[in-house]
Amino acid sequence: MYAIVRAGGKQEKVAVDDVLTVDRLPGEVGSTVTFPAVLVVDGEKVVSSSAELAKYKVTAEILGAVKGPKINIMHYRSKTGYKRRMGHRQPYTEVKITGIEAGK
Repeated sequence: MYAIVRAGGKQEKVAVDDVLTVDRLPGEVGSTVTFPAVLVVDGEKVVSSSAELAKYKVTAEILGAVKGPKINIMHYRSKTGYKRRMGHRQPYTEVKITGIEAGK
């Protein structure tokens, strides 16, 4: 069984026990978060209607905060002596999918 969930403006394919890196989430290490399901596939059955998807719940446990790769930014204007160097590392949260349950 797997599900497509919306996390941080992106859609990710997840199954139970998958470790996923998503945009920064508020919360402590070890706390539980819930993601809205966009599509659920259970064997041969595919659930995509919004009425049925409201019953499904995808839960995950926060493992910790991580940072993405360093991005170097260079501003340069020729003939003026203007140079500016900046960098950026995007903060992410690592989560482990603990369950995909169908509600009532």
